[in-house]
Amino acid sequence: MKAKERIYVCHTFYHVYITVLKECNQKPEHRGKATLVLSSMSNDFGDLKERAQKSGLFEEVIEFDEKEESFFPQLAKHRVDRGNILLNMYHRILYTKKLGKLQEPYIPVDFKEYDDIYVYCDSDPIGYYLSYKKIYYHAIEDGLNCIMHYDTARYDNRGHFDLKAKFSEWNLIFIQNGYGKYCLDMEVNDISCLKYPCPKYIEMPREELVKGIKEEDKLTIISIFMKDTKSLLEQINSGNEKEKVLILSEPLCDLTTREQIFKDIVKEYGENAAVYIKPHPRDHLDYKKLFPDQVVIEGKFPMEVMNFIPGICWNKVISVITVTDAITCAKEVVFLGRDFLDKYEEPSVHRQNEYI
Repeated sequence: MKAKERIYVCHTFYHVYITVLKECNQKPEHRGKATLVLSSMSNDFGDLKERAQKSGLFEEVIEFDEKEESFFPQLAKHRVDRGNILLNMYHRILYTKKLGKLQEPYIPVDFKEYDDIYVYCDSDPIGYYLSYKKIYYHAIEDGLNCIMHYDTARYDNRGHFDLKAKFSEWNLIFIQNGYGKYCLDMEVNDISCLKYPCPKYIEMPREELVKGIKEEDKLTIISIFMKDTKSLLEQINSGNEKEKVLILSEPLCDLTTREQIFKDIVKEYGENAAVYIKPHPRDHLDYKKLFPDQVVIEGKFPMEVMNFIPGICWNKVISVITVTDAITCAKEVVFLGRDFLDKYEEPSVHRQNEYI
């Protein structure tokens, strides 16, 4: 056994939420012994670090200044399509090794000290780094059944996929979601819904993680993600007797198109209802300014956390493409889906699995 038990590398609030569920399901003797790593590459976690540290659920909470590919201009020449599979593969081999090596100065921990390493989004540079250093890790599905809707490994590597997968198996190039040599396995919510099998997929239903937590764990989860539950409840239950409709925003399309999408949703579902909008943590549209007649929920947290807060019950929750299967604090959930999005955007942009 190594010096430390577990470490999780998270890129989103939802990743932290699943990590918290997994830690709440640990046996008592193993709780409080995990390290939580928050990557700032694509998300601003605000003061989540302090609240997670204060919860006692983690031994250590660390920030990670993970660098995107674009941070290293010397990589650009290896991403040019040369119209030849052999030349492209040669440059991809060089790219894979260089990205892993260039990330090394920004790595905040010694991963070799841990028994188990868990990574969400191993398509990000952390996956390249671990493969470059020949460190074994476990991958975890980025979102609820997200591979069913967007199989990034196969879409990003369409054309000669089997050949590329073999190169990844040999650690010459890197492919995410269970195809890398040093990826031990990949946890997915539901294997039965996935069209393309991968021998490293293992099923870990997220509903089972929720069922495994105790009542006191729910309070811990709320304390990690919510600054002020009382203010949230006051905001939601502000004396309005109308049906309460919650719209989940998403970083869809360009900002102008995104604004039109949510204006249309408000118009469609907001008649004779009190409309609330929960902005996605990575959505930078100014909803308070654009929707002055609606209540904009404050704070960045996964929608699922509302399931644990007594007194919250929506009549209807509306989502475009965010999977809503885990939402239990609503009488009705409306998933608009890609057919709806076709009206606003070229279908090929959001129907990736159809182009594999």
